[in-house]
Amino acid sequence: MADNNQIGKLDLNLLKVFESIYQEQNMSRTAELLHITPSAVSHALKRLREALDDPLFVRSNNQMLPTTVCQRMAPMIIDNLSRLRQILQHWGVFNPQTSAHHFRLGMHYALEPSILPLLARMLAAVAPNTTFASIKVERANLTRALAAGHIDVAFDVALPIKPPVLHKKLLIDEFCVMMKANHPLAQSMTEQSYLAAKHIGVSNRPSGAAVEDILLQQQGFARQIGIRCQNYYAAIVIVAESDYLLTMPRRLATQMLTQFAAKNDVVLHELPLVLTGIETHLYWHAQTEQDEALSWFRQQMNHLFD
Repeated sequence: MADNNQIGKLDLNLLKVFESIYQEQNMSRTAELLHITPSAVSHALKRLREALDDPLFVRSNNQMLPTTVCQRMAPMIIDNLSRLRQILQHWGVFNPQTSAHHFRLGMHYALEPSILPLLARMLAAVAPNTTFASIKVERANLTRALAAGHIDVAFDVALPIKPPVLHKKLLIDEFCVMMKANHPLAQSMTEQSYLAAKHIGVSNRPSGAAVEDILLQQQGFARQIGIRCQNYYAAIVIVAESDYLLTMPRRLATQMLTQFAAKNDVVLHELPLVLTGIETHLYWHAQTEQDEALSWFRQQMNHLFD
């Protein structure tokens, strides 16, 4: 029986000798191919025999013939050695057409409808064997999550963040207003009527102003939030059945309405006042700058949102 302690300490170079003896069935030929002395081959074989508790090979004339156990185990060992060589030969190389890389994306759930469908279609076309996962990451933990490799990249609004986390603006999206099709303001909405209406606020935080409210407050405006919910899907259902208004990024609104059952019951309206557009940035850690797969992914994101 093999000695587990010795196997744990086994020099993997010995497996190269094992592979060559098995394939060549000759000690001298093995020494020539590996550019070592015949004595070194004999010493390596001795160490393998002791560790695996098996003769491995028996001499017959000028040949080294594998034992029954060796004959059974050798193909698996050689196959795994071959796979290991392939991995090392392609170290750092990323081929999108053949890679099975798994991308981990830090993302707020509200961004998923506007990013993930586009990403899924793009990867299906140019990197069909890759996969990805959208992972919730608290903004306070963003730097730590990127540094630890828990996520590869992150998508979020513009944040006051510093190196070693790097970022690039992917897109800027203007706000629009969603309301039911027969809403009293559907034909005409002024700044005054917008601010006087009842609004739905969307945030997964228990309290605090939403992004659009912060922007309104910066201009001295305030609106009445009658309902606060955690996701836009619930908000759209409420909008379709009430006189509430929902202010949200236009790209996200358009994307969600293409899949929403009540899309004919709601309409999009221009915001009757000027708000700064909301920016979406791509974030990554400086330590991944030279990673071929992640560099490729970042380039694809730039093309996707050009």
